[in-house]
Parts: sequence; C-alpha cells; structure tokens
Amino acid sequence: MATHAIPNKIKRSFTITPDSAEFLRLAREEIRAGSDSEALDMLLRELMLARKTKALEAAYASYYDSLPEESLAEEESWASMAGPDMITGGDL
Repeated sequence: MATHAIPNKIKRSFTITPDSAEFLRLAREEIRAGSDSEALDMLLRELMLARKTKALEAAYASYYDSLPEESLAEEESWASMAGPDMITGGDL
C-alpha cells in the first residue's frame, strides 16, 4: 500500500474544551469540511485573513491620521473630482 505525503502539513495534538469541540464539529458541517483538521485549518485561515485586513485598515487609518490638514484637503479634492465611478467603474 502506497502512502501519500501531505505537502506543507504538520501533525499537532491539542486539548480543547467540549464547547470548542462542538463548535468545531458544527463548523465542519457548515463549511462541509472533510475532517475536523480541515475545518480547523479553514477557520484559522479565516482568522488570519481577518487579522491581516484589520492591520491593513489600521495602517491606512494611521497614514491618513498623520497627514497634515493641507494634504488631507488635497486628497479629498482629488477624490471628489474622481467621483464614485472611479472606484466602481461606473456600475453603481
């Protein structure tokens, strides 16, 4: 019988509360994952993406908060000239 290597995976063992185990089981069913491990991996990827998004939003906020009023007014002027069609491609 041939064994199949799973690339970029490591085996870990965790102890979790019964509530967490139930949440994982329900999440597995909801996202139709093939196993608890797959469901946990998907949930962790979702959390990582949410954290990266939050960090990016914070970086943008920090950048705009650090701009002098004159620069901020110029940014707003350019944005109003471009209008919403610039962002949406005119499909509003």
